[in-house]
Amino acid sequence: MARSAGVLMPITSLPSKYGIGTMGEAARKFIDFLEEAGQTWWQILPLGPTGYGDSPYQAFSSYAGNPYLIDLDDLKDAGLLDTSDYTSEDWGADPERVDYGQMYEHRFKVIKLAVQRFMENPPEDYETFLREESDWLPDYALFMAIKEEQGGRSWLEWPEELRRHQPEALREASDRLAEKLTFWKVIQYLFFRQWEHLTEYAHQHHVRIIGDLPIYVSPDSADAWADAKQFQLDRDGRPTEVSGCPPDGFAADGQLWGNPLYDWDYMKTQGYDWWIRRIRCQFRLVDKLRIDHFRGFESYFAIPYGDKTARNGVWKKGPGMDLFRAIGHALGKVDLIAEDLGYLTPEVIQMVKDSGFPGMKVLQFAFDTRDTGTGYLPYQYTRNSVAYTGTHDNETVNGWIATAPREDVELAERYLHLDPIEGAHWGFIRTVYGSVSDLAIIPMQDFLGLGHEARINTPSTTGNNWTWRASEDAFTPELARKIKDFTELYGRKEV
Repeated sequence: MARSAGVLMPITSLPSKYGIGTMGEAARKFIDFLEEAGQTWWQILPLGPTGYGDSPYQAFSSYAGNPYLIDLDDLKDAGLLDTSDYTSEDWGADPERVDYGQMYEHRFKVIKLAVQRFMENPPEDYETFLREESDWLPDYALFMAIKEEQGGRSWLEWPEELRRHQPEALREASDRLAEKLTFWKVIQYLFFRQWEHLTEYAHQHHVRIIGDLPIYVSPDSADAWADAKQFQLDRDGRPTEVSGCPPDGFAADGQLWGNPLYDWDYMKTQGYDWWIRRIRCQFRLVDKLRIDHFRGFESYFAIPYGDKTARNGVWKKGPGMDLFRAIGHALGKVDLIAEDLGYLTPEVIQMVKDSGFPGMKVLQFAFDTRDTGTGYLPYQYTRNSVAYTGTHDNETVNGWIATAPREDVELAERYLHLDPIEGAHWGFIRTVYGSVSDLAIIPMQDFLGLGHEARINTPSTTGNNWTWRASEDAFTPELARKIKDFTELYGRKEV
């Protein structure tokens, strides 16, 4: 991997007039900014359709795209909307926060108009799209159509014949809900075509995309419903144990994620085909892929289903390198980043080494005594790694300075020679850029020097997560020049 740099910026956090960042003009302008700033990479969050809590790590599908990311102005330019169809809708009172309640109330109403016009004269490649996505799209469309019919309830609360995926019940539902199935399929066509246009634009401007793959699927997902044998579920579809992580300095009760766990023994008998298909799909969309919670492949934390905290969880063995050898055999060399953060045993460290994938180095963790991990001081980095000031789960640098234990902050100030005139965020960025890591990724909020108000996510909490958005005037030529100067100074400008 050549020495390079990039920016972590969720698509939803881009500015727009219509409540949420999308794949339209704002995304193209952001790519222009990245090019001007000498950046090679744009790292995003998972692209899937979000459910309750709006977390991109709890999607209704591993394959589908998030309808909220479809750009309305681009639909207008394609002849599928009139400006009046969406400009008068209420998209939220704060242009720098996503109001997901307003999104849910208004977005689908507008997209329904676009789908109706689309079906009046579908393009020739629509049928090709349906054939190419036939291994997941019919299940997803049926899942979403039934969910809508059931008032949004989890599939675990559906009538038994639907919950258990009985063929006759599914045929009857497909006939009954044919119009709704078309709606959900067309939405995916619109998403994928806009995404293709955006990635083409990025490549034309010398920017590549780093995607993000959650290790687990949502309990309320088409994946768990349609392919239950892949998971540790009882005969009613309920998990026997669920995912999470143990107590640490940040969460005294641990983190209870609640995702169903994989039946690794069954997956092995199938040659890990489920994982191979999932990763192959991702590499149709992105150039490099970060796999979340990589340590969970060596050992995973299993919490009894129904527990209210993660305190009673236990570690169990995962597939380890057996899985990644199968992926390599099927797909060849894959450009993955291993999210190897947290408590790492010698076995996990060896698995990351054996995989050859670069791990992650988060500079905030070098100084935060609430974190139990080691290896985050800059002198401990290796070339085959990706260095960050923080991730979407961290405070911004300035937020960390304001909220971390005072002795931790003082150590960082001494170690990094933080200068209030330069700004602590630039001191962190300078250190990450100057590290030996081949790739440096900086959250956009740190380049902007924002504080706690711009934090993306606080793990183990619900409420104000995933809502931050940049202001319309955030990406200035002056900031692009400063970032480019840093990039060139520290030898991270790809030629």
